[in-house]
Amino acid sequence: MKASPLVPVPIPDRVAALIGSCMPERVLMAEMEADCAVREMELLRQPLRGAQAADRERLLSAVARANKVLAAYNPRLMILPGSGY
Repeated sequence: MKASPLVPVPIPDRVAALIGSCMPERVLMAEMEADCAVREMELLRQPLRGAQAADRERLLSAVARANKVLAAYNPRLMILPGSGY
């Protein structure tokens, strides 16, 4: 039996800490920055007007900056459109 890619499987804190200890700090920070930006984008309502559009552009640029760092370390860590976020 195979887990569905749509259902996230929780990772225990100790396992996450072990994985994080093997990565450079800049990669961990980029991953957290991208994750936070994507979560904030989900809170924006459609249609975007004025300040919301500017906020979305700011968040997209944060994801792009983080993706540069993540891609340099491991391209599979990048956050892509339609990747579940």
